Amino acid sequence: MKYLNRVRKPETQSSLQSKFLMTAGALLLGVCLGTFSKYLDYRQGALPGILQLLDEVLDLHNFLGMFAPWIVIAAFLSIKSPNPFQASANVFAFFAGMVASYYLYSNYVAGFFPKSYAMIWVGFTLLSPILAFFCWYAKGIGWLSIVISAGILGFLINCTLAYGMWYVDLRSALHLVTLVLGTLILRRRSGKETLLVIGLSIPAAILLNLLIPFYF
Repeated sequence: MKYLNRVRKPETQSSLQSKFLMTAGALLLGVCLGTFSKYLDYRQGALPGILQLLDEVLDLHNFLGMFAPWIVIAAFLSIKSPNPFQASANVFAFFAGMVASYYLYSNYVAGFFPKSYAMIWVGFTLLSPILAFFCWYAKGIGWLSIVISAGILGFLINCTLAYGMWYVDLRSALHLVTLVLGTLILRRRSGKETLLVIGLSIPAAILLNLLIPFYF
């Protein structure tokens, strides 16, 4: 922990009440977004007005079924937390609320429960506190924070782009938005370090693609 504290020093002035409110807010955000995501997916053919237009143009309901938007939100919640333990609690609460509300809506309102897909999200939710703990250090100093930032950005690159030896394809405009937002969230104190993170994110993306050859 001493080394990690040198990478980024945790804040200690947060009260127990403020910590509880942050985690409760993350949980509520997850519940609202999970419910909204499943509502879009279930009611895609009968959405009201402008929401129907947005869904038709942007394919919003399918986009919210992917990992990219949730990873960006989780990275933001983690990095903005006062310490890594609070980051773990906030991100876990967010995913627990999102996944629970999504699949409760699916089961009790839409009338079906895709068990295999749900288990992937449950597994990721259980893993999220560990990932959030280390993600918090992405806004620190030194090589560890740079490597963590590059890893997160590399994952978002794989979410955003389909690529091979001779081609690179953009999955959607919304995926590009998440990549841009992720880059802004992870930007460094200096432009040179930000460019270094971006440069390292490319080999990180290729390595992650070899280790996890699945589209998220």
